[in-house]
Amino acid sequence: MKVFVLGWRLKISLMKTLYSLRRFYHVETLFNGTLALAGRDQETTGFAWWAGNARLINLSGKLLGAHVAHAGLIVFWAGAMNLFEVAHFVPEKPMYEQGLILLPHLATLGWGVGPGGEVIDTFPYFVSGVLHLISSAVLGFGGIYHALLGPETLEESFPFFGYVWKDRNKMTTILGIHLILLGVGAFLLVFKALYFGGVYDTWAPGGGDVRKITNLTLSPSVIFGYLLKSPFGGEGWIVSVDDLEDIIGGHVWLGSICIFGGIWHILTKPFAWARRALVWSGEAYLSYSLAALSVCGFIACCFVWFNNTAYPSEFYGPTGPEASQAQAFTFLVRDQRLGANVGSAQGPTGLGKYLMRSPTGEVIFGGETMRFWDLRAPWLE
Repeated sequence: MKVFVLGWRLKISLMKTLYSLRRFYHVETLFNGTLALAGRDQETTGFAWWAGNARLINLSGKLLGAHVAHAGLIVFWAGAMNLFEVAHFVPEKPMYEQGLILLPHLATLGWGVGPGGEVIDTFPYFVSGVLHLISSAVLGFGGIYHALLGPETLEESFPFFGYVWKDRNKMTTILGIHLILLGVGAFLLVFKALYFGGVYDTWAPGGGDVRKITNLTLSPSVIFGYLLKSPFGGEGWIVSVDDLEDIIGGHVWLGSICIFGGIWHILTKPFAWARRALVWSGEAYLSYSLAALSVCGFIACCFVWFNNTAYPSEFYGPTGPEASQAQAFTFLVRDQRLGANVGSAQGPTGLGKYLMRSPTGEVIFGGETMRFWDLRAPWLE
């Protein structure tokens, strides 16, 4: 049942207008003078306390402080977790059996490990943790300064760092700077592999070992050939890379493309089609970034599950195919000791239970592991 009161439509219209203005302009209310948090409350900003950084959309200085403080928290976690893992590390057990998530990455970079992936020195891991803690303190101080003491907006005091979300030209400049930083990060791995001690190679002759990369793969047909492979049917797309020369060479290409692409974005303006197609707002940039991170996460998931070159099994544990093959190998050895004829034994499918022929003629493990007949692993070869 509707109740009609004189002027009710006008009142609702005025309320809607007032609420919309609160999101962008300061609106005086009866309660503003009594609030201790005037300027930070929902009535003033249009955002509740749980809205996080949304209230800082148009305050570039405060938003910078929030991002720097966030970076400090991330680096602090990395340093603290690093030291926690070092304190609980047991050299006699593999890393993947200890639930370690940071030390395997440091070991893959060649720090503290020797032949076969054996950890011979944990001091580099300790240094890494301490450096991260020191860095987090610097970032935390910077974040607090910009969030509480620095200018609310950067446009007046520091025009180079100031921005407006709808300024398409400024946004492409910021994109270019980020691409250059990503390119520099890619080259840091290249320099580590070439000049600063090398990286861990699970395929090294005689067993895995740390070695410098001396013969980079820079052929575009090889590097970009991975991108043209099918993700299915045994091709494996970029996840199929199986030597460090290709991985480090790919980072040379990736770093170069990011740096030159960043310079190009800094010097140019968006094309007309990009101006029309993209949404030019802070929330849109956030959504684009989250989508990109999602794609990267799925790719990394496939890498760690199937690739034992970028993620050596000595540190991360066996890949999915390796675990399946190892299971078959375990039962093969057991049944052979019990007197079974492994060459002629048939499984429930009529195929070889232990050994069989692959589609290309090789002798492979049989049973359910035939799904991974093209597996490559140092222990298997």
